[in-house]
Amino acid sequence: MTFSSLHAYRPAVMLAMASAVLLSGCTKRVAEPPHSYAYVANFGSNNVSVIDFASMKVTATLPSGANPTAIAANPEKDEVYVVNSGADSVTVIDAAANRVAGRIPAGRNPVSISITGDGKRAWVANPSANTVTALDLESHRPSGSISVGGEPIAVRVSADGKYAATANRADNSVSVIDAAAGRVRATLKVCQAPDSLVILPDGSKAVVGCSGSRQVAIVNLKNALVEALLRVGGTPVDLAMKPDGGEVFVANYEAQTISAVSPYTDEVSQSFLAGDHPVRALVSGDSSTLYVSNMSSNSVAVFDVTTRKLITTVDVGTAPGALALSPAENMLLVANSGSGDVAVLRLDKRHDKKVLAPPPRLFMMIPTGDRPIQIAVKTARKAG
Repeated sequence: MTFSSLHAYRPAVMLAMASAVLLSGCTKRVAEPPHSYAYVANFGSNNVSVIDFASMKVTATLPSGANPTAIAANPEKDEVYVVNSGADSVTVIDAAANRVAGRIPAGRNPVSISITGDGKRAWVANPSANTVTALDLESHRPSGSISVGGEPIAVRVSADGKYAATANRADNSVSVIDAAAGRVRATLKVCQAPDSLVILPDGSKAVVGCSGSRQVAIVNLKNALVEALLRVGGTPVDLAMKPDGGEVFVANYEAQTISAVSPYTDEVSQSFLAGDHPVRALVSGDSSTLYVSNMSSNSVAVFDVTTRKLITTVDVGTAPGALALSPAENMLLVANSGSGDVAVLRLDKRHDKKVLAPPPRLFMMIPTGDRPIQIAVKTARKAG
């Protein structure tokens, strides 16, 4: 495979020496925890590539069901879950041994999964059945099914497990679910074709992206009402939330912009240029950096969250989409659905705030399966 836009960096000898002196002792890299892996769901080859962060190689290729569309790591157990849209199931991966440990039946055409903070339950959205399926992750069995709005394309559950919500694309609605009781509290009309959703860390609100109407909706989960409809750029396709929930960044595919939404004040604070067809966004753990994958320019844009200024643009593989940070955030992984690989960007952290660390840069390319679509990162608590 070839990448015409990947260029070698050839600084002058004196500049390189000066840079080495300037940056010496100013950046640091914390070692990645042992037994840390990235799990890459390959939609086209019906499998999962396991990348070991110690060797930066694919050390296992695990079968999934047909057409895996989503993958998520359990926050409390050594397990990873693969949603198989073509097999109506969820594959369970033992992350300690990196082997398939079982399969859980889901509804028709499952496409999205969300796990409670205690790791005991998960919710799966089934758009062809207009339902969500609750999974008992301790017994690896479905524990019930709930009818929601038309074509639920995304589901999220609050960290405390009290509320869940679905973005229902076919009938322009959001279903608010009492997760403990297993019932729908309300199905609310929002904007056109809602298909992305996040829930704030305190569980108070959901932010919903509507790709059909250039809007996001702010939904109060406790009161089950729509607080606001906010105008953003054309075709919002992805939402990236700061860890504290203070801002949500909206990737506007058609407008080629990012909109910053303040969910607690129900305002769009700013919009700024991203790249050619932004499709995914991700905020660093310290909320300092925003990463955006631009599908049509085969690149990742890196922004300073505070200033909204572009730090750098890094050329990666063809049709980049899903993004994931390594556990120590030394690396950014980018799934390139068009070239069947994962680009790894090296990230240097700033130690002395008076001196800038080198910008993120391409470190390596790792071949995976056909059409890698999602990435989950997990550090196993014990080795298999």
